[in-house]
Amino acid sequence: MAGVVAHGRSADDALAAFERAPERAAIRAVTLGTLRWYLRLLPAVTALLVRSRPPLSPELRALLVVAAHQLEYSHNVREATVDAAVDATRILGQPRGSSLVNAVLRRFVQERARLFARVDAGLAAATAHPEWLVSALQEAWAQRTRSLLDGNNVHPPLVLRVDRSRVDVATYLAELAAAGCPGHPCPWAPAAVTLEHARAVNAIPGFLDGRVSVQDAGAQLAAPLLDARPGMRVLDACAAPGGKTLHVLEHTPDLADLLAVDIDADRLRRVEENLFRARRSARLAVLDIRTLREPSPGVPEALAGAPFDRVLVDAPCSSTGVIRRHPDIKLLRRPADIDQFAAVQLEVLRGAFHVLAPGGRLLYGTCSVLPAENERLVAAFLRSEPHARPAPMPPWSDLAPGARDCSIGVQLLPGGEADTDGFYFACLEKTTAGN
Repeated sequence: MAGVVAHGRSADDALAAFERAPERAAIRAVTLGTLRWYLRLLPAVTALLVRSRPPLSPELRALLVVAAHQLEYSHNVREATVDAAVDATRILGQPRGSSLVNAVLRRFVQERARLFARVDAGLAAATAHPEWLVSALQEAWAQRTRSLLDGNNVHPPLVLRVDRSRVDVATYLAELAAAGCPGHPCPWAPAAVTLEHARAVNAIPGFLDGRVSVQDAGAQLAAPLLDARPGMRVLDACAAPGGKTLHVLEHTPDLADLLAVDIDADRLRRVEENLFRARRSARLAVLDIRTLREPSPGVPEALAGAPFDRVLVDAPCSSTGVIRRHPDIKLLRRPADIDQFAAVQLEVLRGAFHVLAPGGRLLYGTCSVLPAENERLVAAFLRSEPHARPAPMPPWSDLAPGARDCSIGVQLLPGGEADTDGFYFACLEKTTAGN
């Protein structure tokens, strides 16, 4: 916890040390739960600290918030939770903090109603979001802000994508039921299956042999929207970790070529691992797609040949649409990050469009809910690129329940009628040769 809050590490990075621990699932659940509610819990805990004391170490402060989370959101016996937190001060090598931890948590138990009445007077603290993000969401989604914030705090479903070239959904659902892992289909995403109870991915039937992959139902819209056809050349411009790469291969057999590139070699290895697990193949290359804009010192070897008929740009973004899966985003993102992401996204989009064939189709997508990274970004690109125009897309009402039609493209908001993560998609096409 202190690694995320005090040192800016992602939760996945901080939890990596416990990957093989017997208590891994419990540690992960407590960590993510505390991060989900950290910005509500912290002010309640801070109100109980005596200001004249020396500042608490990051580890003790994190311990207090974790214990407060267990007291507020778990069914554990309160006395046992307080005692465990006191014992943890010794494990942390800070036994002198035991009396303070004991006193603060016992007061928290007694005064929690009063503490949260004050904290919950503000929308940001009540929903455990940073003020800047609440303001941005109010500006973008005024009528949906509260439901969006609440959606970020809901535990997300575990959704699978069935490789229907290897097993049909009905047969796979029967296999799940027989394994004591029931699920149900998604009426608007034909390859999606939602598990009724989450379980470790390696224990999910069909995962290790690649017949199913973990992918939110909203993300499963990308391959159909890309609309690749047999015989086409396809570029996945920001491919890691490879979920959409795999789906394109499953959705469209007999492609002439699929090139998956990523700027990071370690992340590209995850694409390779996913391809191997699913028994699929694609060309892979470490490449910064931003370097492909004219003027260029030369064409990278991986891109030699004809331009691409389809280009998928799953752009790096603020990830504000997947907070329910990654609650550490609430603490790691800063307002200035959004403009920085938008600048990178525009460069990525320009580089990817440069290698798109005339008449070709480019799908731009993010897991953000902020217009600065989505429709406003695409509008800026269209103003600067005379050979680009919006490509036809299905009506938003046909894509997913609750999808929102934007000035350009379509937005899914977290939770809502479709119970997906937050995604944005826009389809573009190149009108003529010569750029």
